[in-house]
Amino acid sequence: MRNWINYIKKNKDSVLLGGALLLLVVAMFRPTVPVKHDIYTYLLVADISQSMNTPDIKKVNGKTITRMEHMQTLMHEVVSSLPCGTKVGISLFAGVSTAALYHPIEVCENFHAIKDTIDHLDWRTAWSGNSRIRENIYSISRTLRSFPKELVSQVVFFTDGEESPKLHIFNTKDLKGVQDAKDWLFVGVGSLEGAAIPKLSQDNQVIGYWSNESFALQPGIAQISESNIGTRNDSVASGESDRYISKLNEPYLKEVAKEIDALYVHGDNTHSVLAMMKKQKPARRDIAPFDIGWILAALSGFILLGAYYSKHPLRRMAETIGLYKKSLKRRSDKEAAIAHDNYLR
Repeated sequence: MRNWINYIKKNKDSVLLGGALLLLVVAMFRPTVPVKHDIYTYLLVADISQSMNTPDIKKVNGKTITRMEHMQTLMHEVVSSLPCGTKVGISLFAGVSTAALYHPIEVCENFHAIKDTIDHLDWRTAWSGNSRIRENIYSISRTLRSFPKELVSQVVFFTDGEESPKLHIFNTKDLKGVQDAKDWLFVGVGSLEGAAIPKLSQDNQVIGYWSNESFALQPGIAQISESNIGTRNDSVASGESDRYISKLNEPYLKEVAKEIDALYVHGDNTHSVLAMMKKQKPARRDIAPFDIGWILAALSGFILLGAYYSKHPLRRMAETIGLYKKSLKRRSDKEAAIAHDNYLR
């Protein structure tokens, strides 16, 4: 042991440099150690019903965009702000159900795939023209239960809160049966002033606007039928007075959130959404690999600093600069003397 100590003392520079190099090589392989910590996994649920085509979001530059476009921007910025290691899944909502496009995946490794999914959110993907948010809460719950245990997720639901057809005593779903919705987050998308919902062709061209009649309840037995409760008709508004004005139904979303012990935030900006997501509890706490590569790289840097610290690098730098200045002065004096001699001649 004493021989080793003596060897290290005599070859301190070589030992420190060799150790630093070794740590850097190990760090390149991104080693991990198992650590028990909070695991954050999110299922982002996107409302793709027709009311999300309503252009009522005013931007700073005066341009008005649709709720769908604003939702896509929010989702992009949220995903971009999540730290590596977080897992995210995308799900679509229309009618009475949710369809998960894929299980939650790691954001950094799959960033471009998630981004592409958000870019292609489209109302034409919807399988139903109606929008039943209360019913959908049960669908989200069933979707989560179908995930593997290690992919249990917190829900972030982007929606304008538009129930279509409107709720009444026969189609208002009781939410007491939802057991796993605690800390879900509803993100309200849309303005409180509202605007008419455009009716679009399959080529995404405006062919009219949904009328008030479109959202009226059907009379008689149709209200009670489980297969077509309040089915919306295909009417198009002929004038301004006939158009149905859709608004962000914030009071309703707050009420639903309270019923299931969830959270609500108005999605007017990304900072508000991220701040509220931080209030959500982690999906689970489990043992997961923790990357120590950056720790080894940092330790290597400290070793390099330690190897040169005893040599007083700053003082040596100052001495070098001083010697350089003296050399320049001597050179200048010599050149001045030569010029003086030449002048005398």
